[in-house]
Amino acid sequence: MSKNNLKSISDLFLDPIDQDSINKAVDTLLSSIGEDPNRQGLQGTPDRIARMYAEIFDGYRTDPDKLINDALFDVSYNEMVIVKDIAYTSMCEHHMLPFFGRAHVAYIPNGKVIGLSKIPRIVDMFSHRLQLQEKLTSQIADFLETALEPLGVAVVVEGLHLCSMMRGVKKASARMVTSAMRRNFLNNRRTRSEFLEPVSYTHLRAHETEADLVCRLLLE
Repeated sequence: MSKNNLKSISDLFLDPIDQDSINKAVDTLLSSIGEDPNRQGLQGTPDRIARMYAEIFDGYRTDPDKLINDALFDVSYNEMVIVKDIAYTSMCEHHMLPFFGRAHVAYIPNGKVIGLSKIPRIVDMFSHRLQLQEKLTSQIADFLETALEPLGVAVVVEGLHLCSMMRGVKKASARMVTSAMRRNFLNNRRTRSEFLEPVSYTHLRAHETEADLVCRLLLE
């Protein structure tokens, strides 16, 4: 594993977030939409947003080497590892509105496995920045492929986007699904199906209505 490669893939920023500039920009924005930045409810808003941005964009400043923290372990296991239903939140880079959902990640070890908690942390590292869901999906896959050099990596990300829910087409239930397949998952249909079947089952369960749930429980 090349540490330089991991830093390159993660687009690590070294400079701290400029909270003073964010404060001024939000103050200007409030005035520009016709608001009074000095009224009681808005007096602390620029500072709150600056502090919030430091939190929700901390992925730019997450060191990938410290994130993994030597949590790579030599094993003889070579069957599929799947981590499903990883909740994430991110910000659309086009409108700077949130999108959120779940990520499903799988890999086939090639002599090494990574600590379980590290996979959700990798998802967070890439989702806590201005993003496109398509890019987020590929970055997670590329990072795991570089860090583990596995026999295969697969990532599926589901997302609800406020930029299409509260503006534009205003479709509240439209869900975007993106995928990235590497190595065995890309080249072997059976391997790909072994991953996608439990992920699809989870997806269907997440969308069942109360009536659907009652019928399913009666039939089980």
